[in-house]
Amino acid sequence: MNKVAEKFTKLEKYWILYDVGNSAFVMLVSTIIPIYFKNLAEASGVSAANSTAYWGYAISMATLIVALLGPIAGTLADTKDYKKPLFILFMMFGVLGCAALALPLSWTLFLAVFVIAKVGLSGSFIFYDSMLADITTDERMDRVSASGYAWGYIGSCIPFTISLLLILFAKKLGISSLLATGIAFLLNAAWWFLVTVPLLKNYKQIHFVEVKERPLKKALQRLGQVFLDIREQKQIFVFLLAFFFYIDGVYTIIDMATSYGKDVGIGDNQLLFALLLTQVVAFPCAILFGRLSRKYQTQDLISVCIAGYFLITVFALQLDKAWEFWLLAVCVAMFQGAIQSLSRSYYAKIIPKEKSSEYFGFYDIFGKGASFTGTMLMGILTQATGSSKAGVALICLLFVIGFITFRKSNKLQKGTVYFGA
Repeated sequence: MNKVAEKFTKLEKYWILYDVGNSAFVMLVSTIIPIYFKNLAEASGVSAANSTAYWGYAISMATLIVALLGPIAGTLADTKDYKKPLFILFMMFGVLGCAALALPLSWTLFLAVFVIAKVGLSGSFIFYDSMLADITTDERMDRVSASGYAWGYIGSCIPFTISLLLILFAKKLGISSLLATGIAFLLNAAWWFLVTVPLLKNYKQIHFVEVKERPLKKALQRLGQVFLDIREQKQIFVFLLAFFFYIDGVYTIIDMATSYGKDVGIGDNQLLFALLLTQVVAFPCAILFGRLSRKYQTQDLISVCIAGYFLITVFALQLDKAWEFWLLAVCVAMFQGAIQSLSRSYYAKIIPKEKSSEYFGFYDIFGKGASFTGTMLMGILTQATGSSKAGVALICLLFVIGFITFRKSNKLQKGTVYFGA
C-alpha cells in the first residue's frame, strides 16, 4: 500500500476528532463523576452499597432510553439531510448536560442531570458510528475506527489531566474542591463541543434514503422492514446476539470499575491515576489492533479480546489491593478500544450502506440494552448480597456466552457475501 493511501483524509481526521471530544466526557463518567457522586451520596447518609446500586440504576436508565429511541432515530437519520441535525441535537444534550453537572445539586438531581447527559452522549453514537460508511471505504474502516478510539483515549487525557490537577491542587489555588470539580465539568463540556466543530462543518451524508413527504411515518415503516431483514440475515442477527453478551460485560466494567474499586477499598487518587494510565496504554493498543486487522481476520481479533476480558473479570473477583487495580487497569486498556472499534467496523461492513443508521439503531439496541442489563443486574446483586463481587461473577458468565455465540456467528459468515462487498 502506498504512502498516500496510508494517510487519513481530512474528513476521516474530523470524524476521529469527535472521539477525541466525547472521550473527555466518557473519561469523566469512568472516573471523577462516580467518585464525586459517591462522595455526594455519602455526605447525605447513603451507604456505599446503595450508592453503587443507584449509580448502576442511573446508567441503566440512560441506556434504556437510548435503546428505545435508537431504532426510530437511526431510521429517521437515514432520510436525506437528517443525519447531521439529529447528531447535533443529541450531541448538544450531552455537552449541555455535562456543563450542568457543575451546578450545586443534590445527589438525586445530580443523577437526573447525569442521565440526560449520558442519553445525549450515547444517542450521538448512533449517528456518529453510521457516519463511518460516509467518510471512508470498507478497506479502511478497521483502521479508521480503531484510530477513533485510540486518539480518543489519548486526547481525553488533556482535559482530564487539567481537571485532575484542578481538583488535587484546589486548596493551593485558593478554591474549594467543589468549585474545582464544577470548573472541570465546564472545561470538558467546552472541549467536547469545540473538538466536534470541524466534523459539523465538513460532514455530508452520502448514503441515504430519499423521502419527500412524511419522513417519520416512512421511517417507522422502514424500521419494520429492517427488523424483518435482520431476522432473515442470520449472520447479522447472531452477531448482534453475541455482541449483546460480550459488550454487556465490557460496558459494565467501564461504567462500574471506579465504583467497584471504591467498594473494595481503593483510594480516590489511586483510582484516578490508574484510570488515567488506562487511557495512555489504550492508545497504542487500539492502534496495534487496527494494524493487526490488515494481517488477521477481524472476527479472530474480536475473539481474542473477548477471551482477554474473561480472564480480566476472573482476576477482578479477588481484587483487594491498589496494585491489583493498577494491573487490572492496564489489562483492560489492552482490549477496551480494540473490541469496541473492531465490532463497530465489522458490523459496518456487513450491513447495507444506505441503511447504515437504521442498522446501527439496532446495533445500539443490543449494545445499550446490554449495558442496561449488566449495570442493572450488578446493582441488584450488589444490594442483595452487600458485595460488588457478586456482580463481577455475573460479568464472567456474560463473556463466556458472548464468546460461544460469536464463534457461532463466524461460522454463519463463511460463504456469506457482505452488503458492502
